[in-house]
Amino acid sequence: MSSARGPKRILVVEDEENISQTLRYNLTREGYEVSQAATGTQALELARQRHPDLILLDLMLPEMSGLEVCRVLRAEMSTPILMLTAKASELDKVVGLQVGADDYVTKPFSLNELLARVAAMLRRAELTGGQQHRPGEVEDFGGFRLDRAARTVRVGTDDVHLSPKEFDLLSLLMANAGRVLSRSTIIHRVWGSKFFGDHKTVDVHIRWLREKFEHFDTLPFRITTVFGVGYRFDKLDAEIPVSILNETSTSA
Repeated sequence: MSSARGPKRILVVEDEENISQTLRYNLTREGYEVSQAATGTQALELARQRHPDLILLDLMLPEMSGLEVCRVLRAEMSTPILMLTAKASELDKVVGLQVGADDYVTKPFSLNELLARVAAMLRRAELTGGQQHRPGEVEDFGGFRLDRAARTVRVGTDDVHLSPKEFDLLSLLMANAGRVLSRSTIIHRVWGSKFFGDHKTVDVHIRWLREKFEHFDTLPFRITTVFGVGYRFDKLDAEIPVSILNETSTSA
């Protein structure tokens, strides 16, 4: 797959050579430009040097685990990360999402499924990142600013780094301020109708999103958990302590 600036760049981080070469061969056939790393430290170096459009990241790696690599990368960049894991337990998948993976595939995986997910993630990143500025694209209130066209978030003079999914989630909640969005609605709008995970993904990303704002003393909004239903974004007349950013409600 190519764009105006050339083929999409994919970094494959996998220490099993046969899997790495198989992925490289098939991704190259699809028109992608592929780089390979076999260790966690090498993955960080290549990601910082080459700025890939997407990273395929194995969970089990020498030198640094895939989880640690994911955590470091997510603190530095918003590149979509698809985690490859031989561990099928729900806990392992949730932990992967908690540290910043956008999606995961469990080994052994279907190459067709993996290629479809790669294409979907790249397409979604390109569409959401390349929108022209339109009315309503900027939310600016109480010292908080979200720019949908530039995909940036700022509190006061501080930039807040969000992953692609975190940004899309926050943007969706803000666009529906005051309304309760169910987990199924959020899944459909943020992850798409072909998402293979479950609704706990939403809870993980909400928690992770809140953590990005927890070091600010006050904020002009609150993300409210509506028990048994979903989440609501509430704009406030006055800034509130971050300690109640995740206030829970029993009803809409």
